[in-house]
Amino acid sequence: MSHAKDALPAGINISPIRAFTDNYIWCLHNERDAVIVDPGDADPVLAFIKARQLNLAAILITHHHHDHTGGIAKLVSIKPDVPVIGPRGGHIRGITRSVSEGDSFSLPCFDLTFSVSEVPGHTLDHIAFNGNGLLFCGDTLFNAGCGRLFEGTPDQMLHSLNKLAHLPDHTQVYCAHEYTAANLAFAQAVEPSNSAVADYLQEVEALRQQDQPSVPTSLAKQRAINPFLRCNTPEVQQAAQHRSNEPLTDEVSVFATIRQWKDEF
Repeated sequence: MSHAKDALPAGINISPIRAFTDNYIWCLHNERDAVIVDPGDADPVLAFIKARQLNLAAILITHHHHDHTGGIAKLVSIKPDVPVIGPRGGHIRGITRSVSEGDSFSLPCFDLTFSVSEVPGHTLDHIAFNGNGLLFCGDTLFNAGCGRLFEGTPDQMLHSLNKLAHLPDHTQVYCAHEYTAANLAFAQAVEPSNSAVADYLQEVEALRQQDQPSVPTSLAKQRAINPFLRCNTPEVQQAAQHRSNEPLTDEVSVFATIRQWKDEF
């Protein structure tokens, strides 16, 4: 359900620019300007904006992994004054504005404002951008899944996911990879009796057969089908206990068990 206060102004579109094997570089654009999220590769971005004769107005970065940052240098070499907004720390070359928890920034070209949330887990520097009914969450929350724990702890990742899960139901989740079908297969293993998962898998398979993206998705949908947002439900807790062969008394241990299970799935 869309809320008027969160509706995008007329004329703004969000398009996925495909990169590598399964990355989505998100592009917010109107007839004049483009804002790019996580450009791992500059070339498909340049092709997209050239075809539509768009001005590169800003770049947003969620975390330091190369498949999200690898295109910054080339884009900035072509448009040296473009603002690059990303995590604090000084470790990502090209960032011109470092942001952290609670910060907000505007995109004047679209008259939009976004808030920043720190969401460590996949990496320690990971941030997410939300506002206007949109969530750009990089590799933290996926459609029916979550990112691997390369740097953070299960406790950190669960806290980050719960932070995102408290956003409004209608929030549209723009994650950075097409992993949904595989994630749903795992969700079925965790919750075989969850009919919402089975129904959604059919929807996603139909989309993918037509080479259509399965994202964005809504947070309401994720609360119904994503096992990593359901660690407080009896079904997921029982599945985790069965997997670990020991009683699990808290959500963090449930999350840690199913995250490891997914790594091995």
